[in-house]
Amino acid sequence: MKVAEVRETQHRTPAGRRIVAAAEELFYSRGITAVGVDLIAEHSGVTKRTLYNQFGSKDHLVEAYLADRDQRWRSLVQATVDAGEGPVETVMAPFAALRIWSETNSRGCAFINALAELPDPAHPAHRIAANQKRWLLDLFEELATAARCANPAVLAVQLLVLHEGALATQPLPFDALSSSIDLARKLIQADVVQGRPRRSGAR
Repeated sequence: MKVAEVRETQHRTPAGRRIVAAAEELFYSRGITAVGVDLIAEHSGVTKRTLYNQFGSKDHLVEAYLADRDQRWRSLVQATVDAGEGPVETVMAPFAALRIWSETNSRGCAFINALAELPDPAHPAHRIAANQKRWLLDLFEELATAARCANPAVLAVQLLVLHEGALATQPLPFDALSSSIDLARKLIQADVVQGRPRRSGAR
């Protein structure tokens, strides 16, 4: 079986799924560079040979770990977007998703962590992490445009900075998320008002 095939969740064997689950726990809690394949094999109950047969290399295993998280995160965000009531709450959806996500992910953002540990843009896991941030920026702009905000591109960057700032400070002993959410809502409300079409004859 080709490595490219086993990296897809639906094509993984039970051993492959155990390996990714163990890798996720270890990479997220201890760091990618600090965790070797021996430890992952031990925690997943497989041999190193099985691990390499399934994923080919540690780099591809890191890629699979981040791809799985990315898929789950995007699904959660989409669910909050679909549940949004009104233009402001819809644009706020990624922040609502972040509050839910943070309940079980307390060590900050796995993608930010990966970008810090894997600075080479050619690394497959680096590309996944970078694409995840670009996707979120594009989503903010798409939602702001649909909400008829006045400056969707500018607002999208502001919201991304607030969102990622809340993530980056998550391991610290204070709540930056609540303040970020409050500020994001004020920015969106102001931009939605500015973007409303003026009534005919208004001066």
